[in-house]
Amino acid sequence: MNVSGEFTVNAPRDVVYKTLRDASSFVRFVDGVQDLKEIDPTHYEAVFETRVAYLKFKFNVTVEVTRAEEPSAIEAKIEGTPLGLVGRLTAKSITKLEDAGNETKVTYSVESTLAGKLGSIGQPVLRAKAKDMEKQFATRLRAAFAEKPAGG
Repeated sequence: MNVSGEFTVNAPRDVVYKTLRDASSFVRFVDGVQDLKEIDPTHYEAVFETRVAYLKFKFNVTVEVTRAEEPSAIEAKIEGTPLGLVGRLTAKSITKLEDAGNETKVTYSVESTLAGKLGSIGQPVLRAKAKDMEKQFATRLRAAFAEKPAGG
């Protein structure tokens, strides 16, 4: 399943990049992420909990930043093992940042594969959940830059 989109943030591109690249900042924008541990600057572990339709899922997640080109692109590989279920989540995300006047345009693409019970729910339900998460992420990221001057 591929989910992609774009939105703008009222901040310079280098500041947005540094915010997204800082794991402790990044997790504030993603609903359901907890217990983040930095293994090294490109490897992280966390617990991700979400509700899809009537089911609640909890994953042990590992993230590997596979490419970081400051200030324009971040790629990551995500793997999750659901707790209490048989299955697996794998995903590859690509985030690109471009100058858009005084703002930064954030373009993202997430290619994910779900196996087991979560995968059986169906693409339309999972796509809707992913879009809801994207809207919340964009809203939280924009709000973070609205709270303080863009320069820092």
